[in-house]
Amino acid sequence: MADNTRAWMEELLAEMEERRKHIEAGGGPERIKKQHEAGKMTARERIQYLLDEGTFVELQPFAEPTETELMHGIQAPADGVITGYGKIGGRTVFVFSQDFTVLGGSLGKTHGRKIAHAMDMAVKVGAPVIGLNDSAGARIQEGVDSLSGYGEVFYRNAIYSGVVPQISAILGPCAGGAVYSPAITDFVLMSKGNSYMFITGPEVIKSVTREEVTFEQLGGSEVHTAKSGVAHLECEGDQGVLDTIKQLLVYLPQNAREKPPIIENGDPKNRKTPELLDQVHPDPRRPYNMHQVIETIVDEGKFLELHTNFAKNIIVGFAHLGGQSIGIVANNPRYMAGALDINASDKAARFIRTCDSFNIPILTLVDVTGFLPGVAQEHQGIIRHGAKMLYAYAEATVPKITLITRKSYGGAYLAMNSRDMGADVVLAWPTSAVAVMGAEGAANIIYRKEIQSSPDPAATRQAKINEYKKAFDNPYVAAGRGYIDDVIDPAETRRLLIQHLEMLSTKQEERPYKKHGNIPL
Repeated sequence: MADNTRAWMEELLAEMEERRKHIEAGGGPERIKKQHEAGKMTARERIQYLLDEGTFVELQPFAEPTETELMHGIQAPADGVITGYGKIGGRTVFVFSQDFTVLGGSLGKTHGRKIAHAMDMAVKVGAPVIGLNDSAGARIQEGVDSLSGYGEVFYRNAIYSGVVPQISAILGPCAGGAVYSPAITDFVLMSKGNSYMFITGPEVIKSVTREEVTFEQLGGSEVHTAKSGVAHLECEGDQGVLDTIKQLLVYLPQNAREKPPIIENGDPKNRKTPELLDQVHPDPRRPYNMHQVIETIVDEGKFLELHTNFAKNIIVGFAHLGGQSIGIVANNPRYMAGALDINASDKAARFIRTCDSFNIPILTLVDVTGFLPGVAQEHQGIIRHGAKMLYAYAEATVPKITLITRKSYGGAYLAMNSRDMGADVVLAWPTSAVAVMGAEGAANIIYRKEIQSSPDPAATRQAKINEYKKAFDNPYVAAGRGYIDDVIDPAETRRLLIQHLEMLSTKQEERPYKKHGNIPL
């Protein structure tokens, strides 16, 4: 009897393994070959490369598509998506990877439910969710069930926003409704040359607007990292995207209840930064390399910039300072003199809120002339977009340190996290100037009559400019009124920033009860 039971069990196990092998084969050798010929990994290869070796545990591998008249007889192993969990750098993450070799990775009801289940589990245990997107879109054979599957995913993207980090990798096509899930997530990375995102494809656009455009021109990685701002990072191939996800996770906590991990390194906390004296020229009309300033200050010069080619007049990204993860927002004087425009405001506000969601302190480096003037900016809503920055900084309860490197004028002084907008510590270099506007503009307004009535208007104007600079165009008036905590030697910048950051590590700040705020979207 025991022998019969064992034989029966072995038969069942053999059947199970046969079924598993069929599932793991995906769409079969020919489709896998095409995937490789396109320069792409398969869904399972991506998971294997991304996660620590031997840590992946698959969930619901035997799931099958919803049966419909049009799906009758169609094979869809794992329903075209591999879901499960594993570890990256020893930390638990949940992952879903769409399998383009199975019905083009199209999303049906079961496919959507598998992703939703993985997201639910991630939130229950408090772990990041990583989506590897490579899909032709909705599975037409399933009709409205497919749309329902998308709805289950979108709903969770929104409800779990700010609960656990959500990262989207675009590693192939992502079209139609499929683009909205990545757009809701915290970070979007795209593979250069192999990925695209758009609502309607080139053929539909041609039939409606008669515009002719290629897939790459319409929604390639360059478009979304430089023009639309939909994607945060553009990487070389699948491996480049997956490697960057690993780098990104180093700066993030597991969930909103935790702080990011402390990363010990050999960069001394008391390291002086005298090179900053040479990097920033005191003449406000001379641009300098803000990236170089950032790399001088942070640990080991490592800075992971986001949206590098979008709204270049402002810089955002992650670094470590004394081992602590920080988010950096900095004006870039090399582009538009660091002025804030619509895109820069959106870029900064989104990043500020991301940092605040995941307990990442914010360091703001200020060198701003003001908001960009112009009819186009006004008509396109610079007031509404600029207000997003004010809202984001005021709303944020994480430690906030502001350093004014050179100029800080007008409303942009407030938008770049002044003391009044909730900065915990405000520092300034002796090269800085805080005022309503620059000396030239101020002199023209304040002393207009004297200049116009003078026998030598040019000389009088220059004298008044110099007079204004001496009286107001410096950090000491603001420091005298308590808006600046200290004017510091640039060589002491790193040491003092780390000291202030460590002091703020136990910061607690509550906001009045509300269901949620109403940011000016």
